[in-house]
Amino acid sequence: MSHPQSYEILLVPQFADTKDAGAGAPGPGRTIRSAVVEATGATGESGYPRYAGEGMVADIDPATQTVEAILVDGSELDYGISARISDGSEPDEQAPEHPVRDQPASDEQSPEQPVPEKGTDG
Repeated sequence: MSHPQSYEILLVPQFADTKDAGAGAPGPGRTIRSAVVEATGATGESGYPRYAGEGMVADIDPATQTVEAILVDGSELDYGISARISDGSEPDEQAPEHPVRDQPASDEQSPEQPVPEKGTDG
């Protein structure tokens, strides 16, 4: 089976993943970091093909285009951050060029987005 030779991986706040997010939810411009990864020819421990580039190493399921495992600059993703494959629909010109781990969790939401208190539905 032939696998794609490269993918663009987007790192986004996890709450941006929900397709049914209401008004005010972060849109495509909320990518924290992106990288183009190339096939290494190896299979990762997850059993999927391994891709690497620009500080990211990922095992990607080519059938579902799902990131099954990922390291960013040698570390696992912080809680609240998810990795997805770009659909190529819109380039993200707002993505910063610094590593994810330099982003404190408190900076992940824009000032317009109030943080729900624990125990509330938000």
